Amino acid sequence: MLDEERQQPEDVAESQETAGEAAESEDSAEQADGEAAAESEEQQAPRRQRRERAGGRGGRAAAAELEPPTEPPPPPRLWEQFKNEIIPAMVREFGYGNPMEVPRLQKIVLNIGLGEALTNGRAMEAATRDLTVISGQKPIVTLARKSIAGFKIRQGNPIGTAVTLRGARMYHFLDRLVNTALPRIRDFRGLARRGLDGRGNYTIGIREQIIFPEIDYNDIDKIRGLQVTIATTAKNDAEAIRLLELYGMPFIKDTVEA
Repeated sequence: MLDEERQQPEDVAESQETAGEAAESEDSAEQADGEAAAESEEQQAPRRQRRERAGGRGGRAAAAELEPPTEPPPPPRLWEQFKNEIIPAMVREFGYGNPMEVPRLQKIVLNIGLGEALTNGRAMEAATRDLTVISGQKPIVTLARKSIAGFKIRQGNPIGTAVTLRGARMYHFLDRLVNTALPRIRDFRGLARRGLDGRGNYTIGIREQIIFPEIDYNDIDKIRGLQVTIATTAKNDAEAIRLLELYGMPFIKDTVEA
């Protein structure tokens, strides 16, 4: 019995040593597997990065192929005409000492008066939409400056809409007005010269907004007129009228006989 009891602790110790060695072998195997996995991830990381870069380039290339090419808008045709043709012609006719003295366009103002806006709430919205389509720029709403009892207008009431064009948009609008819109007026025989104000500004009254091809006749609620004022830097009416003639404005010729 004593011998058996002595042998049992020795067997337990041997089994513990065997279990410890097995655990150490398992730990070393797991460590080796972890190191191998880390090495494989390090080896695969550059490949993954290269694939992602290639995919990004491919995606950007595909997006670039789908997107239409963006080109800057063309310069205004009338501005090129002003520099190449109008300035030399005005210098010859009026004898300017410096080409910078030649009058030029300053701005174009489009205005629609809406007395009906006092009773028709949708008139202002429709007129603003039409003026936006015609000019390519969002107009402002003009308010009454003072109260007028005879017209039932109070100060601050919205009574019109207006837009001011400058720069390239001004030249583009004048080009469309002269070459497209004015010839569409019924029984058009030319513009009167009495629209000048003596300070180089010319005003045109248009009875129907549908002369502009941008306006769809089926989308409007009512035929409305508008006023177009062309402001120039001319010192007198003679210079202003000649400048606008060179731009192509179809004025009625003077028929005064000597």
